[in-house]
Amino acid sequence: MPQSQNTHIVSAYGAELDTLNDELARLGGLVETQLSEALAAFSRRDASASAVIRERERKVNALTDAIEKRVIRLFALRQPLAMDLRMTVSALKIASDLERVGDLAKNIAYRAQDLASFAPMAEIGQVERLGALVVKQLREVLDAMASHQIEPVIRIWQADDEVDEHYDALIRDVLVSMTRNPDQVGPGAHLLFVGKNLERIGDHATNVAESVHFMVTGNQLESAKSPVETDRE
Repeated sequence: MPQSQNTHIVSAYGAELDTLNDELARLGGLVETQLSEALAAFSRRDASASAVIRERERKVNALTDAIEKRVIRLFALRQPLAMDLRMTVSALKIASDLERVGDLAKNIAYRAQDLASFAPMAEIGQVERLGALVVKQLREVLDAMASHQIEPVIRIWQADDEVDEHYDALIRDVLVSMTRNPDQVGPGAHLLFVGKNLERIGDHATNVAESVHFMVTGNQLESAKSPVETDRE
């Protein structure tokens, strides 16, 4: 193969990988904004935000589809190896997790309308703190994905227990309120729903951390005792 043609192929391949990275970063940004806006709507009990969030969800779905098609094209035409292969496989998994975060954020926003007809419960503050923790985890794992840093990925993965602790405390306190005051059953059910969605978003952030760790190191995060060096293949 002439050198100029080979150079062109390598350049085109690199450009496709760069585009895949850019699309994944844009998807992460859309989903993070979706979650933040959903939580803000929930706190304000603002039903009007649902239309904006639905429109953003369509963008999330379209970008996820584009990423999936690009990954399939890379496999079919480029046959990636080593780090490129891991990046391509991980991109597909990360996109799937981020799309689910967007879906869960939409569900949270819909609860704003349901809560509007109820007096605020004291436990709303606990939901807001859980939401802030989950948003922080998502933001940090997206930053780690962009920078290929391992230390924050491991920290986020280990912090999943903190999300679970907040969620368990929320369930306990809401159920106590519902038991003591039957008027709290309606709004309490919505708070439990939102709390569960936030706990699941935390799980997806953990999944993304695992995918980023594999992408950078080639190792499963479950077996990681400390940060390891990226291979240079």
